[in-house]
Amino acid sequence: MTTAAAPMRTKPRKAWSPSQIVLTLLGAAVSAVFLAPLAWALLTSLKSETEAVEVPTHWLPEDWTGQAWTALFETGNITNWFVNSLVVSVCVTAIVLLVSALAGYGFARTEFRGKGVLMALVMAGLMISPAVLGVPLFTTVQQMGMVDTYWGMILPQCAPAAMVYILYKFFQGIPRELEEAAFIDGAGRWRVFFTIIVPLSRPSLAAVGIFTFISSWNNFLWPYMVTNNPDLMTMPNGIATVMNSYGIQWAQLMAGGLMAGLPLIIVFVFFQRQIVAGVAHTGLAGQ
Repeated sequence: MTTAAAPMRTKPRKAWSPSQIVLTLLGAAVSAVFLAPLAWALLTSLKSETEAVEVPTHWLPEDWTGQAWTALFETGNITNWFVNSLVVSVCVTAIVLLVSALAGYGFARTEFRGKGVLMALVMAGLMISPAVLGVPLFTTVQQMGMVDTYWGMILPQCAPAAMVYILYKFFQGIPRELEEAAFIDGAGRWRVFFTIIVPLSRPSLAAVGIFTFISSWNNFLWPYMVTNNPDLMTMPNGIATVMNSYGIQWAQLMAGGLMAGLPLIIVFVFFQRQIVAGVAHTGLAGQ
C-alpha cells in the first residue's frame, strides 16, 4: 500500500519593505533614463528621412521602414569598417594586457634603480590628455612610415598609464607568501608570474581588457588623424564620412550609431559581472 507524498511546504514570500520599493523604483527610473536614448535611436532608424526630421517629433514611426539600414549598407563599406575596428581593438587589447601586466608586476614586486622616477612618469601619464599628444605621436608615426597602416592605429594606443596603475594596485594586494613558497620549490620569476599571479589576476585582467576594448572601439580622433585610406577606416570614422558626404540624414545616423555601439552593448550585457568584480579587486573602488 502506497501513501501519498506529503505536499512540500513553501515559505510565504515576505512583503517588500518601503526601502525595497523605493530602491526598486529608483533603479527602474535610472534604467529608463539610460535606455531611453537607445530606444529613441532604434525607433528613429526605422523612420523615413522625411519623418525623422519632422517637428514636433514623435517616438513611434508612422510608417515603419528599414530604408535607413538598407541605405547605410549600400552607401558605406560598413562590413569593412566593422572588421577594421575589430582587428584594431582586439590587437590593442591583447598588447595592453601583456604590457600592463608585466609593467604592473614589475613595479609591485621588484626593486631597481630609477623605479620611483618611472612610477612618477606613469602617474604623470594619468594627468595628460591623449589629445595633447596627438601631434607628437602623429609626427613619430609618420617618421616611422606607419601612416595608413594597422600598426599606426594600434601601437600608439598600447601604453595606457591607467591600466598599468590598476594592475599595479592589484598586484600589491597579492600575498607575497604565495610567491615565496613557489621560489622555495624552485620556480623562477617568469613561472611564478604565469602560473600563480596571472590566474589570481583574472578579474582585474578581465576588467582591464574590457575597458581597453571599449576605449579602442570608441576611439575616433587617433584613427581619423593617422589614416585617410577608406579601406582602413574604423566604424566611428566610416560612419562620420558617410554622414559628411550625404548630409545629416538622421535615420541613417541613428542606424550607424546603433551598429557602432552594438558590440559594446553586448560586452556590457555579458561581461558586467567581470567589470564589477575587476573594479572591486583593483583597490580603486574606495578611492
